[in-house]
Amino acid sequence: TPGSSPRNLLDLDTFSKSDPVVVLFVQVSGSSEWKEFGRTEVIDNTLNPDFVRKFVLDYYFEEKQNLRFDVNCPPWSHSALFGAQDFLGQAFVALGEVIGSQRGRLERPLTGVPGKRCGTILLLAEELSNCRDIVTMQLCANKLDKKDFFGKSDPFLVFYRSNEDGTFTICHKTEVVKNTLNPVWQPFTIPVRALCNGDYDRTVKIDVYDWDRDGSHDFIGEFATSYRELSRAQSQFTVYEVLNPRKKCKKKKYVNSGTVTLLSFSVESEFTFVDYIRGGTQLNFTVAIDFTASNGLPSQPTSLHYASPYQLSAYALALKAVGEIIQDYDSDKLFPAYGFGAKVPPDGKISHQFPLNNNVENPSCAGIEGVLESYLQSLRTVQLYGPTNFAPVINQVAGIAAQVTDGSQYHVLLIITDGVISDMLQTKEAIVTASSLPMSIIIVGVGPAEFEAMEELDGDEVRLSSRGRYAERDIVQFVPFRDYVDDSGNQVLSMARLAKDVLAEIPEQLLSYMKTRDIKPRRADSE
Repeated sequence: TPGSSPRNLLDLDTFSKSDPVVVLFVQVSGSSEWKEFGRTEVIDNTLNPDFVRKFVLDYYFEEKQNLRFDVNCPPWSHSALFGAQDFLGQAFVALGEVIGSQRGRLERPLTGVPGKRCGTILLLAEELSNCRDIVTMQLCANKLDKKDFFGKSDPFLVFYRSNEDGTFTICHKTEVVKNTLNPVWQPFTIPVRALCNGDYDRTVKIDVYDWDRDGSHDFIGEFATSYRELSRAQSQFTVYEVLNPRKKCKKKKYVNSGTVTLLSFSVESEFTFVDYIRGGTQLNFTVAIDFTASNGLPSQPTSLHYASPYQLSAYALALKAVGEIIQDYDSDKLFPAYGFGAKVPPDGKISHQFPLNNNVENPSCAGIEGVLESYLQSLRTVQLYGPTNFAPVINQVAGIAAQVTDGSQYHVLLIITDGVISDMLQTKEAIVTASSLPMSIIIVGVGPAEFEAMEELDGDEVRLSSRGRYAERDIVQFVPFRDYVDDSGNQVLSMARLAKDVLAEIPEQLLSYMKTRDIKPRRADSE
């Protein structure tokens, strides 16, 4: 939910201050068209407005979601009546930049009025809690009614949440405890959403049944509570009377059909990708590009590395598509970039991890533009050769990832290749080792090759293994570039689709690492 607060706006009003409103426009994916999404309230007579109205947007890590904030004076406002111009400035920003900035706060200069300083706009983003809590509870019962002719009862509980229209929906069943009137059920876990739809005071109805083999379970009784009431059990036992309305009507001396006691109740939050980014987790992006001879001579139009004056190569397009999204989450915007499979000057040695900027001490390039520049420079200086070895560069990034495992750093390695891999065994071993580290690997396959080996590394169908060891988590995402080159020639749209597909799994992969290590997000200072 981005909120906005412009500062030091242009004063358009001769007699008083301006009356600003902020209008949010969202860029339509793959086009240059902007659509109005919503507008704030108008605040009269101020150059430093704090707007209350929020914009609620769906956020997708894997998409470039471009936003434009226009600050205007509406035509009916006090300022406009005195003939003031209605445009106070605008700011362009990607939603990922706001979320990736410190504590979800981003300040941008307003521009667009020639020769004037328009002030700044402060954007704040927070994730709407969609009630991500998960509850674990345990219950037992005492002196339940005896229902079975030959033995005691076989009790189980059924939980229902109430709906807006007064009906009930089943949301949990406990296991059956055989032949007892004093059962103790196993602890169980349920999302708060499922229990009460996030409304803590909504009725939760619990029925107690005696299990019968033929499915005609006997009703013992019921009781009602709410999430709020259940949660009090964190400090005390809560005892509920189990009542059977039919028995209550028939028998004057009826007290109850037993009691159910809530023994324990604890709540845990399911953290999201945004929680970690807001807590300061940095995404570190590393690029590795295939310089093997199978790509073809870069000077030839048939080469996968060939860049015409009118068109970037497939390598450059893939790098740009993925990099431009990831860079929003990397505060220093410095990206280590390597090549592999080439003979490198001055002595023509074959290298599988040479820095594209030719600086062994510091292989980082400034921004995606810097990576592209170094890539094009390397094409002119190295000799394409072979073989295609992935393991060295995977091990290189894994070595860096292994240095900081507290959740503050997460590494994403993008490998762009024509896919004819030579060191499959070593690569599998490297990936299995890397799967326990804070890193993910994206492989984009360019050219016409069959990519069966890449599909195996992807591990979506079958968990990757090496010498009897299985990958701890799935950390590889592979896509063939050719699937995204559409006939219509809308390159912007097809590259947006490529980025979306390769980046879609990163948030889950980051969360799976944090979860297996029990790493909680650091709380943002503002909270």
